[in-house]
Amino acid sequence: MVRQLVRIAVDIMGGDYAPDEIVNGAVLAAQRGSVEIILVGPLSIICTQLSKHQVAQLPISCIGADEFVSEDESPVLALRRKSEATVNVAAKLVKTGEADAMVSMGSTGAVITSALQLLGTLEGIERPIIGGPILGFAPNTVIVDVGANVDCKPHQLLNFALIGCVFARKFLNISDPSVAMLSVGVEPAKGNNLVRKAYQLFLHSGLNFIGNIEGRDIPLGRANVVVCDGFVGNVLVKFCEGLGTTMATWLKASLAPYMPPEEINLVTTNLLSLANWADVFGGGPLLGVDGVVVIGHGSSHALEVAGAINQAKLAVETDFVNALKSELAKFPKISIPLVYSK
Repeated sequence: MVRQLVRIAVDIMGGDYAPDEIVNGAVLAAQRGSVEIILVGPLSIICTQLSKHQVAQLPISCIGADEFVSEDESPVLALRRKSEATVNVAAKLVKTGEADAMVSMGSTGAVITSALQLLGTLEGIERPIIGGPILGFAPNTVIVDVGANVDCKPHQLLNFALIGCVFARKFLNISDPSVAMLSVGVEPAKGNNLVRKAYQLFLHSGLNFIGNIEGRDIPLGRANVVVCDGFVGNVLVKFCEGLGTTMATWLKASLAPYMPPEEINLVTTNLLSLANWADVFGGGPLLGVDGVVVIGHGSSHALEVAGAINQAKLAVETDFVNALKSELAKFPKISIPLVYSK
C-alpha cells in the first residue's frame, strides 16, 4: 500500500526572508519526502522562486494569494481588509480538507487570528497556546505558553498544562509527564497572584503535578511540562537564544589559540543547537485550534522552514488534534471558585 503524502500549505510571504528562504525550505522539505507542498502566495513570485530549483518531479503545487500581513500591521484590522491574505488562504485549505496542515513564518498575531477565525478552538480550550521544547539540554521538557497569551487567568494555566501533557505524550513519547509551574521559588506561597492561585487548582487537577520549579531547573529537566504565561515564556525563549549566541561567540574567541577553526566551529554549532533548540525545530504547532497550524520563527532560513514543515508532518502523523480532543473529553470540567475566576 502506497503511503499517502501529508499535504502542507505553506505561506510563502511570511517571515523576514520571505519569499526566497520560505520557498527554498519548502522545496527542501519536498525533496526529503513524505510531504506534498502547497505554496500559497502571488503566483508570479512563486513561479520566479521555483524556477531556481529542479522541481519537475517534486510534489509541489501552487495556490494564488496576492495579499499578505506584515509584522507592523494590526493582525485583526489587516485580516478584515485582506480576507484573501496568504495566511487566510492557507488556513482555509486546512478548513476545507484540501490541506492537512499549514505552516507560516509570518506574524504570530496574524496566524493566531486567522486560525481562530477559520478553524476555531477545540471544545474545552479557551485559548490556543504555543509551546514545545526550547532547550536541547532538556529535550524532554515542554514549555507552555511561549508567546500566544501574555495575560492569563489561573484556570487557563491549567488548560495549558493539559495541552502540554498531550504534546509530551504524542511528540516525546512520555506516558505520564510530570507538570510544574514556573515561579520564583518552589514553595506554594511563592510567586505572583496568578501562580499562587493556579497552584491550588493544579493540586486537584489529577495531573502529575510536582509543584513549582525555578528557571534554573529547566535546563536540568526537572519537569516534562513547565507552565507559565506567554509573557514569561517568550522572554525565556528569547533569553535562551541570546545566551546561546553570546556563549558561542565567546567560545570562538577563547578557543582560537588552542584549537583548529573547524573543530571550534563544530563545538559552537553544537552549542547553538542545544541552546537554540527552537531554531532546530524551526517552529511549533499552535496548540488548541481545530487543525494543524505550525508557526515558525520570523528569522527562519531554509533549514528552519523545512524543520517547521516537518513539525507539521509529525503533528498530522501522530493525529495530535484528535488525541487532544480525546484527552479533553476525559478531563473533568474545571470547577473554578469565584476567587480564581477574577
